[in-house]
Amino acid sequence: MGSKDDAVKETLIVDARARNISHNVRCTECGSQSIEDSQADIAILLRKLIRDEIRSGKSDKEIFKKLEEDFGETVLYTPKFDMQTAALWLSPVIVAGAAVGIWAYQKHKQKTNVHIMALNLVRGVPLTPREKETMLDVLTPPASQGFKSQEDKTSFWWRRLRGQ
Repeated sequence: MGSKDDAVKETLIVDARARNISHNVRCTECGSQSIEDSQADIAILLRKLIRDEIRSGKSDKEIFKKLEEDFGETVLYTPKFDMQTAALWLSPVIVAGAAVGIWAYQKHKQKTNVHIMALNLVRGVPLTPREKETMLDVLTPPASQGFKSQEDKTSFWWRRLRGQ
């Protein structure tokens, strides 16, 4: 009875490993499905090949390497990181960095647009409350070298709350 249980356990382990590997291998005929989901003849043969390789004692890495050697790198859903795929892997980071850079530049440009606001003031174009506040913040000379008093902080927040 023990040997039958061991055989069942081994079969379950082989099946679980084979399914895990098969989910990460692209069907060469379908292209959009894994070999686990595909019913193409090549997918069935590859699933059998993977189970035979597992039974022969090969590790998952060795099986992936063999599949990559036989069918090319595109058979795997996760390409390895090297100089050829660096742009693919780093493109989200580059795009996010560019977006943050553009956002920071626009914020900086928005705060340094004092000259344009001054020209609009001279021309007689009304300023928005936020523009007025920014203009006051920029044109008001800084306080003395010491700490700001609590009264100065309160008045600033009180002015801001009241919308002046």
